[in-house]
Amino acid sequence: MKKLLSIVLAALMCVSLVVLASCDMPTKDDGKYTVGICQLVPHPALDAATQGFKDALVAELGAENVEFLTENAGNDPAVCTTIVTNFVTKKVDLIMANATPALTAAVNGTDTIPILGTSITEYGTALGIDNFDGLVGVNISGTSDLAPLDQQAQMILDLFPEAETVAMLYASGEANSKYQVKVVTEYLEANGITVIDKAFSDSNDVSTVAASAAASADVIYIPTDNTAASCAETIGGVIGETPLIAGEQGICTGCGVATLTISYYDLGVATGKMAAKILKGEADISEMKIEYAETFTKKYNKERCELLGIDIEALEAAGYVAIEVEE
Repeated sequence: MKKLLSIVLAALMCVSLVVLASCDMPTKDDGKYTVGICQLVPHPALDAATQGFKDALVAELGAENVEFLTENAGNDPAVCTTIVTNFVTKKVDLIMANATPALTAAVNGTDTIPILGTSITEYGTALGIDNFDGLVGVNISGTSDLAPLDQQAQMILDLFPEAETVAMLYASGEANSKYQVKVVTEYLEANGITVIDKAFSDSNDVSTVAASAAASADVIYIPTDNTAASCAETIGGVIGETPLIAGEQGICTGCGVATLTISYYDLGVATGKMAAKILKGEADISEMKIEYAETFTKKYNKERCELLGIDIEALEAAGYVAIEVEE
């Protein structure tokens, strides 16, 4: 009997120790979180997405409850990997990957920490998933900046009906740029337009390739390309009076005539709201489909249009609105 009592008491002591130990374990019951943000490169679109993401999370969780570790890779994918490795070491609660190389680094860096991408054009292309249906199914989800590419291509036909050749200007290393170029090329060729491929390797040769594109085509098209976005003013300085249709507002502001664009700030806000649900335990990221922008706006660059003699009244009559230039 005494032996049985001793066994029972020992078992109870073990249970007590386990309970006490579990009380000392850190939990997220305090509602405080650390979020790592890896942004590929500084330019207006990505900057706006990051700001929208932060503003939304602060609104949802409170400024005192979320710490942001914000890092910029300076357009170097290898630096994205270093940034993500640091986030994983610090055991952040969530990673926001702004642009495809940042997403790729995050995916390669962790299969447990939730990862939300933003400013990603096509997740199937970015992640190498065939027949992508919008659900990644693991620790990855996010938002897409994909605009209706057929409508962007149609803008070229509508605004420049006499154009015979269109140059595709984009970074050869950006998979999502290649995807957009492929779709737009097919649309234009189906409408009798000759398409010229003008891919640049990095920012070092963007000026030379852009000048070549301007010399060999009637119109230039740039997709939502991060390297082009960071070099938009450089491109604008070498293309002369060759009109350019851009995949998003930031590029259009620097060198374009017109664009069909989303609000990257709103895209960031949507991503932030997704993050809040994940952190608060209200949603399982593996069950969250990629979210897409709901509205798209036709915009024009007044300065470039005036330089090229494009009828601004006709643009506004067709539903285009002027890009507001910050002083």
